[in-house]
Amino acid sequence: MDLENISEFKSSPEMRASLSAYGTAKHYKQDDIILNESSHIKAIPIVVKGSLRVMRTEEDGREILLYYIKAGESCIMSFLGGIHQETSKVKAVAEEDVEVLFLPVDKVTALLKEFPEWLDYIFRLYHKRFEELLEVVNAVAFKKIDERLLDFLHKKAEITNSKTLFITHEQLANELGTARVVVSRLLKQLEINGTLKLGRNKIIIL
Repeated sequence: MDLENISEFKSSPEMRASLSAYGTAKHYKQDDIILNESSHIKAIPIVVKGSLRVMRTEEDGREILLYYIKAGESCIMSFLGGIHQETSKVKAVAEEDVEVLFLPVDKVTALLKEFPEWLDYIFRLYHKRFEELLEVVNAVAFKKIDERLLDFLHKKAEITNSKTLFITHEQLANELGTARVVVSRLLKQLEINGTLKLGRNKIIIL
């Protein structure tokens, strides 16, 4: 488990050593579920390589993307749920092949007492996730679905570092919390406008 390349942990070799000693490394393939809603949180995931997407599922089965977790980051919802011994309120899915370090919940609090850098790390994560959730609320409340779709595609391209996105219209609709027919119509219009090119289960941003 190589934590040295993660900028968030470079300032404290001692903390890196503790994370490596306490944590358990696991690898997942694209679209594997890392954490399910209502699951008991026994360990906190820290992404070492790749990225995760964090979703929220409604009672009718519709999903909406809340935020992405990139290398060096963790899920603040898992932090809070684990510390308070609550079940997960979100689902985390591998956006691409990913390497995750799972830190037992009891070690999370132990590190808080030992390393001020760890507390700073959590506060910075909390601030970032709060801003991202505000963006989601703002988008759902005030943006039209075509704006949300285009923003989403650009964000996904940034996360995967590729302008070719391998995703179905159904998956897009699920992550945006809307109907597939709406997404398909908007994608076709964007293709006509020269913004993107549609392929079989893939979208190329031009």
